Amino acid sequence: MNKFEQKRTQARKKWASLKASKVPVIYLGSATCGRAAGATRLAEIIRQVLRENNLKATIVPVGCIGPCYLEPLMDVELPGEPRISYGNVTPEKARTIIENLLVKGNPSPGLAVGHFGSNGSPLTDGIPPFFEMPMLKPQVRLVLRNCGFIDPDDIDHYLANDGYEGLIKAFEKGPEAVIEDVKEAGLRGRGGAGFPTFKKWEICRSVPGTVKYMICNSSEGDPGAFMNRSLIESDPHAVLEGLLIAAYAIGANHGYIYINSEYYLAIARLKRAMEQMTDYGLLGKDILGSGFDFDITLKEGGGAFVCGEETALIGAVEGRRGMPKSRPPFPAISGAFGKPTIINNVETLGTLPNILRNGPAWYRQFGVQGNYGTKTFSLVGKVRRGGLIEVPLGTKLRRIIFDIGGGSWKPFKAVQTGGPSGGCLSEEFLDLPVEYESMTAAGSIMGSGGLIVMDEETCAVDLALYFLHFTQKESCGKCVPCRVGTWHMVNILEKIVKGQGQPEDLSRLQSLAETVQRASLCGLGQTAPNPVLTTLRYFRSEYLEHVKEKYCAAAGCKELVNYYIDPEKCNGCQRCVDLCPTGAITGTRTELHKIDLQLCIKCKACYEVCRFDPLAGNAIVIKSERRAS
Repeated sequence: MNKFEQKRTQARKKWASLKASKVPVIYLGSATCGRAAGATRLAEIIRQVLRENNLKATIVPVGCIGPCYLEPLMDVELPGEPRISYGNVTPEKARTIIENLLVKGNPSPGLAVGHFGSNGSPLTDGIPPFFEMPMLKPQVRLVLRNCGFIDPDDIDHYLANDGYEGLIKAFEKGPEAVIEDVKEAGLRGRGGAGFPTFKKWEICRSVPGTVKYMICNSSEGDPGAFMNRSLIESDPHAVLEGLLIAAYAIGANHGYIYINSEYYLAIARLKRAMEQMTDYGLLGKDILGSGFDFDITLKEGGGAFVCGEETALIGAVEGRRGMPKSRPPFPAISGAFGKPTIINNVETLGTLPNILRNGPAWYRQFGVQGNYGTKTFSLVGKVRRGGLIEVPLGTKLRRIIFDIGGGSWKPFKAVQTGGPSGGCLSEEFLDLPVEYESMTAAGSIMGSGGLIVMDEETCAVDLALYFLHFTQKESCGKCVPCRVGTWHMVNILEKIVKGQGQPEDLSRLQSLAETVQRASLCGLGQTAPNPVLTTLRYFRSEYLEHVKEKYCAAAGCKELVNYYIDPEKCNGCQRCVDLCPTGAITGTRTELHKIDLQLCIKCKACYEVCRFDPLAGNAIVIKSERRAS
């Protein structure tokens, strides 16, 4: 038995011991979403409660299981009993749960959100199965299969759950057979355009030479997107195993992981994972006796959005400013340091171990013709159940937004797909299947997987300005259409949201957007106009109201609204009075408050702090008045 086989055997025994633990096991969601919700402090409280009650338990930090709206999540598994999950756990709730369950055997059903065991257990009475929850039931977890179940800092947890079996099978098959498997599986790049993964690999492998590079693109710059970060934080070895498989297939002996420097937790977990890989013989010379040598360099970047473009990312890896280059030559022929280079994103690489381990036919059973497999999305915005999800390609937007996300609190208006490079799709597209071709036909893109839900309080014009302003600031400035065209588009949109626009501005905006789309050098400029073009196409009436009547139906444009207090809803709580930075709101406790419009700077602080029912409405009213042009 070689060193790796010994390690794998030990890992399986270690995992079996955890599952058969004679003391309770507490699993605590410890990815960024969990930590932001208070998981680090919660871990301290849990240890304190255990000490106070003279209790023993094993605490296992795990990654993001998906429903971020329930964070912090804490699961408790008694010896021989089902694992029970608790959501939105506060220190007080944690104390109640631990004392009730570990001391009295009472699972506190009113605090639980789900269980992972058999319905036959007395502990599950009144608690539904976790994966029967509305947000989880429609999902299919392939890439996210380990997320929330293993300790991402412990390679043994990954090995015990078939980790690196895909790499072993790749070595058994040989590089050409690996490429053929990926071809048969129909895997398309999950970074945006959906280009067939095997095609780039074939080209790169066929180029003569012994020096080739494999790059993992972890540059996730979209506002509201966190799929790649969450996967790395929750299951780093899945991505690293995929990186090895891809490098072996193309004949690369060195790889780079380009990642945003502010992803502190993801970087820390990658570094630890690579140290463990080296110790287990999975990095370095003659990996697992295959004759394959491979090393990885972690390259931290500044988070530039333009580095999502291949040639710009290569420039950053080489130590230059991230700026796109004209193609050809394509990176697969001449990329990093002038050598053949393949760039795949985090999710693409995280999918590879599943395909190699289970086979192409297994993978093709998910998704639809031409769009096989699953896709992860970050579901955010005005949605009831936000978080990280994974669904088969071909799933309709309606199912994602309403069945999984629970819909919006207020009437649904639109969804922005593909981040700043995507488009704003109205209600008429809710039955659109999430496929590469269908999204493109609608004027948007799938992108890396950001889905931002909007309700009636979102102004389509202001939204277009927000995303265009982002891409304009992120432009590298190399080509004139993107550098100058987006600047003029931003200026026109700023005039419109201020009530200074004219009807002819709409035709100018359309013409500029189409020019930038056609003439820009790289994907950033070519897709930057998408939010503008789609909102002009599907929400043109809102543009016309802004320019002709100086009216914003969503009451989202600061210059076109005023703030009022509804006398029937104001209870005189004084929260808005205390918070107003200019003293514009006056009134004593229990009495109707008033707003001085001359002093109001429309900062929206009063609206956000006002106690209100999401369905009944707010005592603070933001109102836009129709005016003649």
